[in-house]
Amino acid sequence: MAKDYKIFISHSWAHHDDLLALRNLLNSRGYFNVEFTEASKDVPINSPNASYIKARLRAKIQSSDIVLALAGIYASHSEWMPWELDTAKLYGIKIIGIIPRGQERISLEVLSRSVVDVRWNTESIVDAIRKYAN
Repeated sequence: MAKDYKIFISHSWAHHDDLLALRNLLNSRGYFNVEFTEASKDVPINSPNASYIKARLRAKIQSSDIVLALAGIYASHSEWMPWELDTAKLYGIKIIGIIPRGQERISLEVLSRSVVDVRWNTESIVDAIRKYAN
């Protein structure tokens, strides 16, 4: 029986299409069951209160087996991604950097926190998840 993986994807809301593409990539992989735990534009945490948002995100990160971080250079300009990645590290949840298709430059915010960085390739991503997930 295949293991079910709870995955939190740290991403920039300005690049929502990358999040959806990564979800679709993983969902279409046979014999690989995933549940996504991150907040997104589709299911946001609606609150102007940063402390409340952090508490909700912290719970989502803690319940995850692994964090995938979209490592496009835009991650270096995100206010939330470094906090999400530091939170994952604090709770011993490993981070895999995912280098979006066509990206030459990647974010040091992700590279400095990830255990491994992989290119946008289904098997590379799945192999890394299987190797590093709790």
